Amino acid sequence: MRRTTRKAAGIVAMASVLALALAGCSRGGSSDNGDGGAAASSPGITDTTITLGITTPLSGATAGPGTCTVAGITAYFGAKNADGGVKFGDGKTRKVEIKALDDAYDPQKAKANYDQLKGSVFAMTAGLGTPTNLAWREAAIADKVPQVLVMTGDPTFSDKSQSPWQLGFVPTYMNEGEAFGKMLAASGSDHKVVILSQNDDYGEGYVSGFKAGIEGASNITVVKELTYEATDTSVDAQITELASTKADVIFNAMSITPLAIAALQKAQQLNWKPSWFLPSNTSSPSAILEPGKADAYPGVYSVSFAQSASSPTFATTDEGAQFLSDLKEYADYKDTPAFPHCVWSYQVGAVLDQAFQKMTSPTRDDFMTALRSISDFTAPFMLDGTSVDTTTGDQPAVSSVVIQKFNGKGYDTVDKIG
Repeated sequence: MRRTTRKAAGIVAMASVLALALAGCSRGGSSDNGDGGAAASSPGITDTTITLGITTPLSGATAGPGTCTVAGITAYFGAKNADGGVKFGDGKTRKVEIKALDDAYDPQKAKANYDQLKGSVFAMTAGLGTPTNLAWREAAIADKVPQVLVMTGDPTFSDKSQSPWQLGFVPTYMNEGEAFGKMLAASGSDHKVVILSQNDDYGEGYVSGFKAGIEGASNITVVKELTYEATDTSVDAQITELASTKADVIFNAMSITPLAIAALQKAQQLNWKPSWFLPSNTSSPSAILEPGKADAYPGVYSVSFAQSASSPTFATTDEGAQFLSDLKEYADYKDTPAFPHCVWSYQVGAVLDQAFQKMTSPTRDDFMTALRSISDFTAPFMLDGTSVDTTTGDQPAVSSVVIQKFNGKGYDTVDKIG
């Protein structure tokens, strides 16, 4: 057998507040070998364990993807722990423990969670959300606590010149928006485009990337732009106003799952059926497109860098079947993931594993050096044409994407938008 049947520490409990406070949790300390020559360990790491912290939405409108950000990484390291642990570059084998807390996509709660976790964890990772991650970014810099491979496309987190303690994981909002804009511009057809975006850094990033992609393209005309607030409960008024333009494309930079579904449904009620662009984190076939009846549209497009666990063929592969088994066994996640974040956070685990193997001392400084030295790494479930590269200094771990079109059940990769 590849692993024993004992459970790895770190079982995800789907509750409003999730705290995976595991036995033997590291409180930091010294790894002095007696001769005074060894470096002092950073908090959260011992000779046998390393503890990671996560603050992410486990309740509220973004609980679906938020729960996945814990489940995937817990499954990855659960399997590793069951096989004995991770062999670090300093020669020691350590079990990886996870502490996760619910922030309900509330920046104040996220900051409070960080304050609670920072003394007992080696690094913070995987958590979802731009406003929530921004809420404690400055504190993490001041405390010299790594805030790495977090699920936000805000480029602030990947600019090493601003801080050596942050690194994003997913492509930036600009990466995604620009990819779609370039392909639309290259279509050769005339398109009238409307934009509906979240009124914050998230929406602004997507829109700026899209506009960069269509710059100089005479066949693309943006006829109207509207915004919504992340706290809004409806975008019916915005969709109605946009529908009046009779645009044939909507660029919808939206992060709230219920609003994405409602927008798709409202446009159909108005008999307005443009092609849609949706960001990667709000384009789930089963959680968003199917309830939104997206197959009514001539095309729904998104971008991706990872295979979808909800694809009909995913579970038929050995790797896919093992992933789903690990989710169930080690993260208590019994359903097929509807959101891509389960796969993404599993990939985060694989990237962290690579960094751990490169660490030669149990310090956060050495960890950041190791993490920033990974290039051309193909993490599990990455699509052809994408890879992990943490060496650029101004990009997240993944900056390459491919454009895909919804086919009624999943996505097909495309090289042209009609």
